[in-house]
Amino acid sequence: MSRLPGDPGPLRRLRYAAGFRLPEENHDWVRHDLTDAGWRGRMLARHLALMVPVCVLLGLLPAPWGIRVAVGLLALLSSTFVVTVNSGDIRRARLRQHGLPTPDDPDQSRPPR
Repeated sequence: MSRLPGDPGPLRRLRYAAGFRLPEENHDWVRHDLTDAGWRGRMLARHLALMVPVCVLLGLLPAPWGIRVAVGLLALLSSTFVVTVNSGDIRRARLRQHGLPTPDDPDQSRPPR
């Protein structure tokens, strides 16, 4: 797969996944990431990339192994549920954060051009 115009490097992608705003030069990539087909899957993948290490750290806390596994799974499943349910609102907030148009119709995936 070829790189898109404005494709951020690994460090900027990590900052973007953590919720930071990318510079103007990356806005075409942000528009693609949040509006093209598969945006929900990419959003969920970003969330998992951030949450899996947190859940592993929770699993290292001192406790019986069953509780450590349960705490890690509870954190992962509950946060994934929240991101899945609120994905449309998260997307609109990220588009606004970067100064890009947001969809008028909640059923449409692409914003007006």
